[in-house]
Amino acid sequence: MAQLSDDCFAFGGELMPAADALERLVASTEVVAATEAVPLAAAYDRILAEDVISERDVPPHDNAAVDGYAVYFDDLAPDSESRLPLTGRVAAGHELGRPARRGEALRVFTGAPMPHGEGEAGPDTVLMQEDCREDGGAVVIPPGIKRGANRRNAGEDIKRGASILEQGRRLRPQDVGLAASVGRAALTVYRPLRIAVFSSGDEIYEPGAALGPGGIYDANRYLIAGLVAQLGCQVVDLGILPDRLDAVREALRDAARDNDVLLTSGGVSTGDEDHIKAAVEALGHLHFWRLAIRPGRPLAFGQVGRVPFVGLPGNPVAVLVTFLRFARPLILRLSGCARTEPARYRVRANFDYKKKPGRREWLRARLETAADGTVEARKYASDGAGILSSAVYADGLVELAEEVTRLETGTMVDFLPFNEMIR
Repeated sequence: MAQLSDDCFAFGGELMPAADALERLVASTEVVAATEAVPLAAAYDRILAEDVISERDVPPHDNAAVDGYAVYFDDLAPDSESRLPLTGRVAAGHELGRPARRGEALRVFTGAPMPHGEGEAGPDTVLMQEDCREDGGAVVIPPGIKRGANRRNAGEDIKRGASILEQGRRLRPQDVGLAASVGRAALTVYRPLRIAVFSSGDEIYEPGAALGPGGIYDANRYLIAGLVAQLGCQVVDLGILPDRLDAVREALRDAARDNDVLLTSGGVSTGDEDHIKAAVEALGHLHFWRLAIRPGRPLAFGQVGRVPFVGLPGNPVAVLVTFLRFARPLILRLSGCARTEPARYRVRANFDYKKKPGRREWLRARLETAADGTVEARKYASDGAGILSSAVYADGLVELAEEVTRLETGTMVDFLPFNEMIR
């Protein structure tokens, strides 16, 4: 279970810039996840807890890159056809069984080990079968081939002793495949964090239930749970907590015993019915973090004991944006992931926009291809933090820096695709 030092989120300050908040957030936390060894089949999407060093060359031997004929280059006529007797055959996974001799051609297939010579290097060049013809027990080879053509050298992909995967990498299928290629059967990875997700409020109802007066369905909890699960963490759903201080306090205290992070949305303001604030303060520390951002300026970071608590805003789009830009890096860092920031791309804006100076903003936008072939970002019509349908419309977020006050159509902007942050 996560155990962080006291006051690790106590950054204070008024309207902190987003970049400063992210830097302090990552710098003030460390990996808390335990490690375990898992077979390759269970390693996909896990975070690597070791550097993987290859103990062998890949490929382990020189081999043919195509189906064809292996020959000594020096046996070929430079300007005319060469005719060499066809005296042997080598398939992948097999050897010739004798040293190769000068002046002969050997039938080889893709992946077959290149034959060794007798007291010297073996054949060094492979002709594609489509470029040659067999005639009476010989192969006829046209001129013009280069020395070493169609031959893969041992260690061409990976050299023995090379570092091929670094600690902190979130393992993709190609990463696991690379580990398999050097003979690794298991990898040491970080255990998934347990993250408790809950909502609070007498106005919040489970989807499918009949709504009472002033009631709304709990979209945020399902949104957050999905975002957490796609980070490879285990979601512990605490459901909807009633507006009673004793119930909220008990639930948080119990959750802190066997979870690594506590995560919610709304309910951490200063109102009489905002019991999460009082409960967290009674059990640990709560620090309001007012950021110069839109949407989602009020964020709450704190600790129940030494277990991190994150209180996201109440509006669903603000929940999505602040999770992706602030909670996500925190969770990835605690999980052992080295890369906590998503990739961003420059695209052309297909809209005009005005904003206040000194504030970072994220706009929901869809990517489209303009008539000239340039990729453009088209903003959703409404900017409201409660318009969750805008997040379904969008492919990602246009990020506008603090110094930007006016954006005109045609301006290049930073774009953060959802598929870089949500899998």
